[in-house]
Amino acid sequence: MCLLLLAVDSSSAADDGVRIDVPAAARVRIENQFGKVAAEVWKEKYVSVSASIEGTEARFTRSPIVIENKAKLLLISVTRTPVDPRADITLTVKLPAGSHTEIITGVGSITMRGTMASASLKSVSGDIRAELPHPLNADISARSTSGAIRSELEAPLSGDGHVLQARTGSGDFVLRIHSETGEITLVLDSQANDGPAQVSVPPRLLGSEDISQRDGTPAHPTDSEEVSEGDIVRVDSQLATLNLSVIDRNTNRGVLGLTQSDFQLFEDGIEQRLLQFESASAPFDLILLIDVSGSTRDVVKLIRAAALRFVEAARPSDRIGIISFAGQPTVISPVTLDREVLRQRLNGIETATGDTKAYDALDFSLANLATSTKNTRRTAIVMMSDGLDGSIPGVQGDGSKLPYGEMLSRVREFDGVLYTLWLNTEYEAMNAQDTQPEAFDMGFERMKEMADAGGGVFYKVERLQDLAGAYERVVADLGTVYSLAYRPTNKTRDGKWRAVRVTLTRPAAVARGRHGYYAN
Repeated sequence: MCLLLLAVDSSSAADDGVRIDVPAAARVRIENQFGKVAAEVWKEKYVSVSASIEGTEARFTRSPIVIENKAKLLLISVTRTPVDPRADITLTVKLPAGSHTEIITGVGSITMRGTMASASLKSVSGDIRAELPHPLNADISARSTSGAIRSELEAPLSGDGHVLQARTGSGDFVLRIHSETGEITLVLDSQANDGPAQVSVPPRLLGSEDISQRDGTPAHPTDSEEVSEGDIVRVDSQLATLNLSVIDRNTNRGVLGLTQSDFQLFEDGIEQRLLQFESASAPFDLILLIDVSGSTRDVVKLIRAAALRFVEAARPSDRIGIISFAGQPTVISPVTLDREVLRQRLNGIETATGDTKAYDALDFSLANLATSTKNTRRTAIVMMSDGLDGSIPGVQGDGSKLPYGEMLSRVREFDGVLYTLWLNTEYEAMNAQDTQPEAFDMGFERMKEMADAGGGVFYKVERLQDLAGAYERVVADLGTVYSLAYRPTNKTRDGKWRAVRVTLTRPAAVARGRHGYYAN
């Protein structure tokens, strides 16, 4: 995941906004709790984002727009920090026709023009208006708890005029609309999918400017780049983020209390300027990924007890989710701060049927974090397994659909930390149907390689009785993780490896984490 903080301007017009390249059938989540969202479907293959502010007196201490471009999910959100708290921010987003989009507001309205693969529009008290093409092929569900629904569709209202269910044509486009108190309007427009609507006042990008400075100049520029092209600000590079733990080489214990000035970061030997820093005390969203396949059947009680120790040892500010897997992954609990819920869910874990698909389960966990976690939190996955995916030679049964190499690439792209706990379940093979010794060795090596790719730590657990202690060491290690972000001076996205090295000013302090990334 790459985090983009837009340095944007509050006074100059911007027709096309900021461009974000996304894959086909992209999933996009847009949240604005401080104003409106206007969404348009267009014929381009990328997403465009721009914003405007109401009121000339509103100023911002930093950019209010945050974009997270993850492997499978684009997150666009507004985090307002204006001097004038009465200011409203309007997001204008243009989306490809193949996208799956969720839009959320608080009091602000939502307008959507055109149809895409699917859309979910939710507001607490804002009005929602959908301008849809005619003829229409859609499966539509709209509900307003106390507001009215006005529709040009030939479908009756129910629930005293607060509910609409309609299916037209083949129902290709899926639309879900909900507002607690706002009014919902559905309009048919034969031009709705012909391109972006014309607006009387073009949207304007906003940002962290000082009102005394000339238009288009950031108050605190991060480099010497000139804002040009009619003061339209474009994002031409992404922030690279790095999570690392710091230990004392003499004691092998974590080092706390470091500040940004204690770190120096080099990419391909060139020192980079750190733009963001999160201390070790910043909270995490954690996923416990637990192998409950047949090889763990006799020890599931100890596995439950060890996971409970992890929950008890974790910091109160850390949210924890639980996913178990065998033939398929199962969400035992979404990420939550409620320790009692976690204890109840863990006590209900049992072994599961099906061949072990560890790589599919890890990929599922990565996607789960991308959709369920708050984008202001750091993320980590703690995976406990013997590593015996069914795709390994010498392991009986079907393995993961996702090849190991591709899974490893996705782990390297993960903006969090991956810890792996290898549990020794080896036994003597009596015949060809038993798991062979070479398979246990490969499971061990791959679990180790996965932790290295994820910037975390590999723990070797020879005896199940030691599992709880390993979990506690993971908790202690997470408490020493620092997060750094910088804008690479090498902006070329050629897919090549960029070697990253971090040094510290503290004597005997050593940074432990990823050694680089691929510039995709």
